[in-house]
Amino acid sequence: MRNILVFGMTVTASVLFAIPSIAQDATQVEKAADSNPDRIDITNKILTNTSADCADHANIYVSEITDIQQNKLLAGAVIIEVGEDNCTIQSNGIPNHDVGGGSRRDFASKVAAIGHTFKVTRNPQATDTISQLEQTSFDAILLNGAVVDIQSAGCYRPTSPQADANGNVLAGCRASDPWLLDPMSEFATFAEDDHHAHTQPDGRYHYHGNPDALFDDNPGPDGSPVIGFASDGFPVYGSYFKDADGKVRKVVSGYTLKRGSRPDGDGNPGGTYDGLYRADYEFTNAGDLDECNGMTVNGSYGYYVTDSYPWIVACLKGEPDPSFVKPR
Repeated sequence: MRNILVFGMTVTASVLFAIPSIAQDATQVEKAADSNPDRIDITNKILTNTSADCADHANIYVSEITDIQQNKLLAGAVIIEVGEDNCTIQSNGIPNHDVGGGSRRDFASKVAAIGHTFKVTRNPQATDTISQLEQTSFDAILLNGAVVDIQSAGCYRPTSPQADANGNVLAGCRASDPWLLDPMSEFATFAEDDHHAHTQPDGRYHYHGNPDALFDDNPGPDGSPVIGFASDGFPVYGSYFKDADGKVRKVVSGYTLKRGSRPDGDGNPGGTYDGLYRADYEFTNAGDLDECNGMTVNGSYGYYVTDSYPWIVACLKGEPDPSFVKPR
């Protein structure tokens, strides 16, 4: 048993919970969480823990939220257990805040509880080459149990029967397509709620940008808390950090919107670079963060939520764990 600090409270947590090490069934995760008397209700809670070690976030978390579009109550469940070299994060995929509010239209599929187990290394290491984000894998798991899945499946494909008046489709594209849509763009037409999230075809709720949850604009003396872990094991922080001058401030992305116009014809959309496509941006090292949207602070590398592209993570500094691969 060990004492850990979460959500501003010191609680006692066992490093092993009575649940199978690999649980893909959402109901199984929910029952295991609900049956434990030490569970912590994190509904709409703001985190405080800044530790980069996933072990310091181990506990059993539950929440009860409303799917506004379905007018339905949903239960969230997250179980974090610790091994010698890694943590496992078992979740039913339901976040700790209401979903579906503020969307321009209803989600393409209803929010559903979907179980998954993620493995997070406790000692992440940067590799010689960065790993690009893949549509076949989740990019990060947040501590409320919902995933980050930055890339959309939408792109410029004017030859498709599903293309809109601008030649864009909202599904069916690959990461290799040169003009992937950015769901966070004000010009994109995805159904996204006020937490910058929506559902995948199977109903899994996922973020494309700032979750507007788990941290706020009143950071502690060391900056924003850890709000999750990327697939390579490095932590994901909120938007604030303590800089070299000892000032706690918001991080600034190193990406810049390109100037001028996109190429036209031959499979290119033309038009002004306005942020509709991911390729509208380029890394210029103009801010605090590197090309993956991370940096090292006090010897610890992590990714940060930003107010501008690439929003949370743009690539991976370490080796992604296979547990983040999406079920087929």
